[in-house]
Amino acid sequence: MKRLSFNDGWTLKREDGTVLPVLLPHDAMQTEPRQAGNPSGPGCGYYKGGVYEYEKHFTPPADWAGKSVIFEFEGAYPTAEVYLNGLRAGGCAYGYEQFLVPGDGLKIGEENVLRVVVGNTQLPNSRWYSGAGLHRPVFVYLGEAEHIEPYGVRVGTVSLDPAVVRVTVRHTGILPARVEILDGDTVVASGTGNELELEIPAARLWSDLTPELYTCRAALPGGDEARESFGIRTLEWGPTGFFVNGRAVKLRGGCVHHDNGILGARSFPESELRRVRILKSAGFNAIRSSHNPASRSLLDACDQVGMYVMDEGWDMWFNHKNPGDYASRFEGNWKMDLERMVNKDFNHPCVVMYSIGNEVSEPASRRGLETARALVDTLHALDPSRPVTSGANLVILTEAFYSHQFGGISADKAVDSTEFNKLLSEQFLGMCSYSARPEADAATEAYFALLDIAGYNYASDRYPTDCKKYPDRVVVGSETFPSMLAENWEAVEKYDYLIGDFMWTAWDYLGETGIGAWSCEPDAKVFAKPYPWLLADSGAFDILGHDNAEAGLAMTVWGAMDTPYIGISPPNHPGEPQYRGAWRGSDALPSWSWRGCDGNPAGVEVYSKAPTVALYINGRHVGTAPTKGCRADFSVRYEPGEIRAVALDLNGNELSESALRSARGRLGIRIVPEGVPEAGRPLYVDFSVVGENGEVESNADTVLSVEVTGAELLAFGSAQPRTESRFETGRYETYRGQAQAVLLPNGTPITVRATSDEFGTFEVKL
Repeated sequence: MKRLSFNDGWTLKREDGTVLPVLLPHDAMQTEPRQAGNPSGPGCGYYKGGVYEYEKHFTPPADWAGKSVIFEFEGAYPTAEVYLNGLRAGGCAYGYEQFLVPGDGLKIGEENVLRVVVGNTQLPNSRWYSGAGLHRPVFVYLGEAEHIEPYGVRVGTVSLDPAVVRVTVRHTGILPARVEILDGDTVVASGTGNELELEIPAARLWSDLTPELYTCRAALPGGDEARESFGIRTLEWGPTGFFVNGRAVKLRGGCVHHDNGILGARSFPESELRRVRILKSAGFNAIRSSHNPASRSLLDACDQVGMYVMDEGWDMWFNHKNPGDYASRFEGNWKMDLERMVNKDFNHPCVVMYSIGNEVSEPASRRGLETARALVDTLHALDPSRPVTSGANLVILTEAFYSHQFGGISADKAVDSTEFNKLLSEQFLGMCSYSARPEADAATEAYFALLDIAGYNYASDRYPTDCKKYPDRVVVGSETFPSMLAENWEAVEKYDYLIGDFMWTAWDYLGETGIGAWSCEPDAKVFAKPYPWLLADSGAFDILGHDNAEAGLAMTVWGAMDTPYIGISPPNHPGEPQYRGAWRGSDALPSWSWRGCDGNPAGVEVYSKAPTVALYINGRHVGTAPTKGCRADFSVRYEPGEIRAVALDLNGNELSESALRSARGRLGIRIVPEGVPEAGRPLYVDFSVVGENGEVESNADTVLSVEVTGAELLAFGSAQPRTESRFETGRYETYRGQAQAVLLPNGTPITVRATSDEFGTFEVKL
């Protein structure tokens, strides 16, 4: 069956009766007001919920007559009911999984109405910003009466030498399918059958180092065909390591939420590809989809770039973490959820393991262990080629912890996730040591025995001992503090059974307000930051994709950069008390441009694998310090100009250097597109407050008003974590000198204009 985009021509009707034209994917929650009293609370960024009705009026052409028509919705959060011409045609119970709706009753040559009702009123229903509505794309499958079913073509690797793939084709026809393997436009292998093995000569293998892709084309005698991209690769795992195509691989990972920053929950292919490329350039080779199944666009990007994926099922099972979350629907739908996840993931070589949950408390009970066994067995039956893991917080699974800290709350009952995270933030690194206690070991032994790979959340203190106590156990650091990356990675490299590390988090996200914030705002002293906080402010990259010192540490530890990384702790709040979020180890960023801060204390962090670093300000030597955990720290007074770090060997010889410079002269706004405009494809445009020398100024933020011709302004905003501005208005304050827009070009010349009260109007033609 052909898979055609069905994203144009939709309208959205909101609860207040407003009807808006929308392009899918769409995030209806971005149209809602943010207020302190909204029940979504800090987890979802204080947005209001609602009921949303999407409609598409369309007239199927005559050549659809006699065809099989199936609609595919890649994601409708949190639940959806689909109606075709007034009759219920399907729906979904879980907002992160794709689902199919048959086109029965379609009227050829007449107007049809496809209506989708999405209800997002049971709040709070998420621990992070969920978005709402049709946040992932919609497609229509069009095929013959005898057709290949959606997800009906599967390709798996049998062997590498010779390279043999097994192809299975599910279809409604009588005669077998014709199968061809394409390398570009060249057929390199072919055969006939619904299940067959094909040898591919001189095959190029897929991995993070060589993301080589092929296409499988399956066709029926009646003319129906389907195409699937795939990669040739094998997986093996055990206490001696994790192997891709026989090569030992250590996973340099980061946890990533599903939102796309200023776009909200909308999943555009261009946005997912951009993020994956940025992470790959910083040394990451793995992503954990936190804490829900990844979008197909993200997996496509990871296939293309060469990024391994841990695809995760849920953040909860049958115990609620929030009153309106998925727990009430879990037990009636989890089998279907897993089937859909495997249908989506099977042909993606980037997916190297499945996770059955994040920090669920249920495995502390017998019922929970039975559930875990059923989940693992089901995934093994659906896809025996990939291992199963889980992001397990050993503290949560320890009954003694519950009885001591929560006054006797049973692991079979709901846990208030915000209160739990607050408690953990107070303990911070104590969580790692608590996980190494005998009671934590006893509480988790049975659960980990069910998993192919044990996922440890914040349990690094167990690394030196568990390889001896459990010689057959394979472990991945499924969630860790970025500040501990140097010591964690030392353990990853030392122990074969420890296959990787996933930091929390690789990329900042909406919601879970302020869990990583370092701020002098008086309202920052509480864990769950009050309105108008919007962002978690936790990540190696901010929501725009700009790196900070935690990215610098990762790039240094993983060898992605060979010059020193300089991070400056902002010197613009001298003497004010600073409140520090547990999920961020540093507030430093690569900027030495802080107007009005002359003479203020400034913390300088230099990341390098060299044993010693020398620091210079305006050519003047201000200190030399040894590195510990790839980091050297300095305390200086800010002065404009240049700061330079020099990496030294043990004999004091210079190895490499890097520098940061201040913005000079009159400030203005620089507008730079990240690519060439193409009609119908989102384009990112970056805005910076810069001096005459082109350097970004971090301490002269301004409110920008943006106007665009020749394109639709999908979103405009910054990484400001505490704000009342909105991404859809075209008016937003810069943050540390940066802002960003996402445009949808319409094929005509584009003009972008930005106006600031302080700096004037600036314009660029694309």
